[in-house]
Amino acid sequence: MACGRMAAKRKRGALAAGKAKRARSASSAGEAAPEGGPRDGSAPPQEYSIPPPVSQGKWKNKERVLIFSSRGINFRTRHLMQDLRTLMPHSKADTKMDRKDQLFVINEVCEMKNCNKCIFFEAKKKQDLYMWLSNTPQGPSAKFLVQNVHTLAELKMTGNCLRGSRPLLSFDPIFDREPHYALLKELFIQIFGTPQYHPKSQPFVDHVFTFTVTDERIWFRNYQIIEEDASLVEIGPRFVLNLIKIFQGSFGGPTLYENPHYRSPNMHRRLIRLSVAAKFREKQQVKEVQMVKKKGTKVLVEEDPTEVVFETPAEEKPVEIQLVKPESKPIVKDKKKLRKIQRKKQKKLFRTEGSK
Repeated sequence: MACGRMAAKRKRGALAAGKAKRARSASSAGEAAPEGGPRDGSAPPQEYSIPPPVSQGKWKNKERVLIFSSRGINFRTRHLMQDLRTLMPHSKADTKMDRKDQLFVINEVCEMKNCNKCIFFEAKKKQDLYMWLSNTPQGPSAKFLVQNVHTLAELKMTGNCLRGSRPLLSFDPIFDREPHYALLKELFIQIFGTPQYHPKSQPFVDHVFTFTVTDERIWFRNYQIIEEDASLVEIGPRFVLNLIKIFQGSFGGPTLYENPHYRSPNMHRRLIRLSVAAKFREKQQVKEVQMVKKKGTKVLVEEDPTEVVFETPAEEKPVEIQLVKPESKPIVKDKKKLRKIQRKKQKKLFRTEGSK
C-alpha cells in the first residue's frame, strides 16, 4: 500500500512538471511569433484603442470678462448679474465698487483680475441702471440705459440649457448697415461669445443669444434650441439696452457716437409730472368756467301772451276772520294710570291710620 501511494505522488508531480513545461514553451512561442510572423494556429495579438477627448483643440482665444457693479443696486440687478455669470463660463466676479471711485479705476481692476473685457452695472438714485461694455484697457466702450429687466427666477420659462454650453449669437440685419451698430456687434461678439475649448465650457451648442433692434433700442433674449424640430423656447433673462454714447477709450475718451433719440430718465420723469400738472390745470379751468356760468346773470325771456290761453282760473274762496279763541281740546289721560294713582293714595291712607 505504501508503495502504491508513493507511485501516485510521483505521477502527479510528473503531470504538474509537464504542464509547467508546456506553459513555458507556449510563452516562448508567443514571444518568438512577432519576430518571424504568426505561426499557424496561433491568434494575432489584440490591439486596444483609447478614444480621443471630446475637445481635441487648444484654447487659444483667452477672452475673460469681468462682471461686477457699483454700490446701490437693487435685488433685480443683482439677480441679472448672477444670471449673466452663469450663462458666461468665461466670466469672473469681483466685489462692488464704491461710488466715490472714478470709472477709469475699473481698468486697473480688470488688469489685476487678468480680464480684457468688462461688463459694469452702474446704479444711480436707486432706480436708474446703466450698463458699461468695455474693451479694456484700449477701448472702445459703450454706455447703455438698461430697461425692462426680467431675471431667470422671475420669468420661470420652460426652456433650459446645459450649464457652460457655448451659445450662438444672432443679430438683427441692421447691425450690418449702420457703422455704430457694426461696432456694437463686434463688441457683443467678443464679450458674450464663449471662447472655443474654454476649460469651463461644454462642447455643446444648445441655446442662442438674440440681439434685435426695435424702437431705437437693443432687445436681448436667450432661447433654447430644441433638437427634434429646431424650434426655440425662451429661457431668460431678458432686458432692453438703450444706447447713450460710444467712447473711443475704455470708460471715457472722445465720443464716437451719441444717440439723438436718447432721453434721460430724469427728463422722462419730468415730462410725466408736467403732463399730470397740465391735466390738473385743465380740470381747474373747466371748474372755474362752470362757476362763472352759474354766477352770471340769467337772460330773461319775454312773456308769451299765448301761454295764458288754456289756463283755467281757480275759484276764489271767501276769506274768514276768526275773532273768538278756539276751544281747547280735552286732555284724555290713560285710565290705567289713574287707577294706579288712586290705589297708591289709598294705601298711604291705610298706613297712616294704622300707625295712629
